[in-house]
Parts: sequence; C-alpha cells; structure tokens
Amino acid sequence: MRVIRLSTAFLLLAACSNAARADYFVLLSGARMNVDAYQLLGDRYRVQMNGGTAEIAVSDVVAIEPEEIFIPAPRMPVAEAPYGQLIQNAAQKYGVDADLVFSVIAAESNFNPNAVSRRGARGLMQLLPSTAARLGVKNILDPGQNIDAGTRYLRELLAMYQGDLVLTVAAYNAGPGALQKYGRVPPYRETQSYIRAIRKTYAQRKAKADARTQATGR
Repeated sequence: MRVIRLSTAFLLLAACSNAARADYFVLLSGARMNVDAYQLLGDRYRVQMNGGTAEIAVSDVVAIEPEEIFIPAPRMPVAEAPYGQLIQNAAQKYGVDADLVFSVIAAESNFNPNAVSRRGARGLMQLLPSTAARLGVKNILDPGQNIDAGTRYLRELLAMYQGDLVLTVAAYNAGPGALQKYGRVPPYRETQSYIRAIRKTYAQRKAKADARTQATGR
C-alpha cells in the first residue's frame, strides 16, 4: 500500500478548508472511517475527523480510499439522454421511475458504459460482479444488460425499504448490510453526498416534468 506523507501545513489547511476532500480508512475489522486529513508518524497514522483527532496503527489499516465526488447530472429529458430508450424500457419493465434510473446512472457513472470503480463496480449503473451474477448478467459492461439489472436491483431495494427513496439510494451506494449494521443511513460521507446528489437531480427532473405537464396540459 502506497502511503502519502502530508506536511503539517497541508494538514492544517485541509482541516480548515470546507472544500477539503475527505478519505476513508478501511480497517482490518471491516470498518470504514471517514477522515478529513491524516499524517504518517512512524508506525501510526494521526487522523483528523469531525470531532477531534485519533491515532491508528498502520498495521490496522487495509487501505486508504478517496471520497467519491459526484458530477452534476446533465439536464435533458430521458428520451434525449444517452441510453434513454434502454432506461425507459427497463423502467417500464420493473415499474421504477425512469427519472430515478437516470439520476442513479448520472451519479454512478456519468453515462460512461465502461466505468470501473476502485471497488470493482462496473458499467453505467456500477454493478458489483457478485450482484450482476445474481441478476443473471452475462456481460456487465453491456449497456442494456447493465441498465436492466441495475433497475431491477433498484426495484428490489425500493420494495425492501417500502419506497423510501433515501434508504433505497443509501443501500444502492453502501449496501443493505451497512444500513442493517447502523439501523439507518450509514455515517459515510460518500453515501451522504451520494444521497444529496441523487435527491437533487431527481427533484429537479420531477419539477421540470411537472412544469411541462402544466404547460401542455398532459
């Protein structure tokens, strides 16, 4: 594992800047700790988190992962979007709002069908290979198969969380196990940013759809 040494000045700047990017420390226990800044001191990391500082043995850290930054979604009707017909087909097939599928794709891959995350999630809807296999996907990077399976997975999560959008997208990002562990949305900054990004995109899309309906009367 490559370790980056950060100067004290940089750490202070990162801690004081609202725009500072956070990281996740993945621990041997399986826990993921969100930190604002960190410094290597011999065989230990000194980390700065919301609420104070702590020291962690290097031997207890499996990996250091950067927080995801979500790009604003393109503003266009689903029918005019990349893979718009595939989105509409899957949405109709599984009874999921096409604007929600669009919002998830925008946050997950920004419509890049060849996207691969650092955790191994792939394709437009960033399916993990294990999830894709369970859903019968043969080619995870095929846009049609990826969107179909991702939309089906969204439907499963919507049913699991009784239509609660926040819990559904939190589980899509962090996994249902994380929600079960905490009994709520997990305290991962990435997941919370992901929820905000999707809720914002989805709300904007529904507002525009309502405006079009009022303007046309249908």
